[in-house]
Amino acid sequence: MRNRHAGPFDIPVRDIVHRSGEMREHSFALPAPAKWGEGLVAIAEGEPVALEVRLESVHEGILVTGEVDTRYTGMCGRCLRDVAEPLEVEFQELFAYPGEEAADFEVQDDHVDLETLVRDAIVLSLPFQPVCQPDCPGLDPVTGERLTASTGSEQREPLDPRWAALQDYTPDHDD
Repeated sequence: MRNRHAGPFDIPVRDIVHRSGEMREHSFALPAPAKWGEGLVAIAEGEPVALEVRLESVHEGILVTGEVDTRYTGMCGRCLRDVAEPLEVEFQELFAYPGEEAADFEVQDDHVDLETLVRDAIVLSLPFQPVCQPDCPGLDPVTGERLTASTGSEQREPLDPRWAALQDYTPDHDD
């Protein structure tokens, strides 16, 4: 009997506990229970998270190998446009049988709880500096407007008037 309420990411393992060599596969999709990620992009609460999981009984516990497919949303780190991109992450972790040694993940009663494992795998794979496209030119530092891909080679006023004297300097300038 479970002594706590089963979570949505819990997978029963009673039939393979302490039966080395046994394996089970599961496929399921769940909504993200909360916002995952704190950077420019994150997995929104309620975003579908699809899981393909293989559970293998080994001597030390249950080896969990899986793949998660979801989608992150947020802002481009260069031009601040909205971005939404698919995210595919693979993970593998041993859920140890409770015992003498401390483990990051343990088999709990008759199940393994994948929520922390899945959340950590997703958050660690989110891009730190997401972009709307690989060659996004970003924002104009003066006007704050989005730059277009065809900026050309137009001459602009120097950003700082203290550099104005160097505007006309050329490398082949004779003194």
